[in-house]
Amino acid sequence: MKQHPLKIASLGIQHVLAMYAGAVIVPLIIGGALKFSGEQLTYLVSIDILMCGIATILQVWQNRFFGVGLPIVLGCTFTAVGPIISIGSQYGISSIYGSILISGLIVVLISQFFGKLIKFFPPVVTGSVVTIIGITLIPVAMNNMAGGQGSPDFGSISNISLAFGTLLFIILLYRFTKGFIRSISILLGLVAGTIAASLMGKVNFAAVTDASWFHMVKPFYFGTPSFELTPIITMTLVAIVSLVESTGVYLALSDITGKKLTEEDLSRGYRAEGIASMLGALFNAFPYTTYSQNVGLVQLSGVKGKNVIYTMGGILVVLGFVPKIGAFTTVIPTPVLGGAMVAMFGMVIAYGIKMLSKVEFASQENLLIIACSVGMGLGVTAVPDLFTHLPESIKILTNNGIVAGSFTAIFLNIIFNVVKPSEQQQASSSLRAS
Repeated sequence: MKQHPLKIASLGIQHVLAMYAGAVIVPLIIGGALKFSGEQLTYLVSIDILMCGIATILQVWQNRFFGVGLPIVLGCTFTAVGPIISIGSQYGISSIYGSILISGLIVVLISQFFGKLIKFFPPVVTGSVVTIIGITLIPVAMNNMAGGQGSPDFGSISNISLAFGTLLFIILLYRFTKGFIRSISILLGLVAGTIAASLMGKVNFAAVTDASWFHMVKPFYFGTPSFELTPIITMTLVAIVSLVESTGVYLALSDITGKKLTEEDLSRGYRAEGIASMLGALFNAFPYTTYSQNVGLVQLSGVKGKNVIYTMGGILVVLGFVPKIGAFTTVIPTPVLGGAMVAMFGMVIAYGIKMLSKVEFASQENLLIIACSVGMGLGVTAVPDLFTHLPESIKILTNNGIVAGSFTAIFLNIIFNVVKPSEQQQASSSLRAS
């Protein structure tokens, strides 16, 4: 049945609103943590919105090489926020984009047989990794609630009031609204917090005034990518976790739309994500993953056609060419952002725990995998000098809490859950023989 263009456009705008807060918050957090200027932050938000649109179109447009062909929306992955801040602080901005570029290439290369590697990334591994990432992000949120590290009014009553007021507003929206309003509660919380901050004289609109109405995108805006092993390993782990998450979204949408997915469809979906991340690196955006909030919209609206998502992707591309719109998001005061971050980063931890809920907790082995990996990830984050005297080649795996925790989870899962079945078979064979 043919739909009216106005209805398609309105549904497309609804999809934009549902994912917009998630899309812009990633560059805002990263740019703020890495002390970007107002102009750099405006560019980062604008290019990110534009690349979200392109990444989405690549995924929806099914062809021989890429695209899963489902009404899927791609946006920046929250999983990458902590690692990117860590890489940028330690190795510089150019290393962020070098690691994203190579991790995207690795995704493209492994896309054909990733389905076969999935046994190395069951819920006990992916849930532990996502939980570790969420835990390492909380200090960023807390610093921002107080006004941002190094700010002259750090911890002031006005900053704390704004932060907790924003968080309370978001919680109340979640409690007393449903459907669409609830899905954009983070965005509404940021708007309300910014309005309150402007009444307190804490909002500077200079970035909006200075921003142009139109700009052309520039490859390597932040410099030529550089390549370091630890950041590449870190971002590859992030990319693999994103692929596992995306597989769940593919299967959910397959069920909603009634389209059966083949192994080749999944490979094309993974390849589209890898290509999107590589393009993101070239134009200084970020890695992409499927946005589950938009899956909820497909189910709520009952509209399963790809035209709505194509429209939504087109809207994002147009918005990305208008820096003045992007600049509006950069005026959000740090405490307001911090209040929203507590909810969002807490949700990353909660989502990790949700993934872990699929784990068989009666197994002592699984409990040990979770205990050691989360403990190692949090421990290395809290005490970064723990492995100072190790050789540089080993410090690649130990310097970063996310990498250390992730490798602990993968290694222990291989020992307990991958190698174990064959050992059990041998044991049962020897028992039968005796």
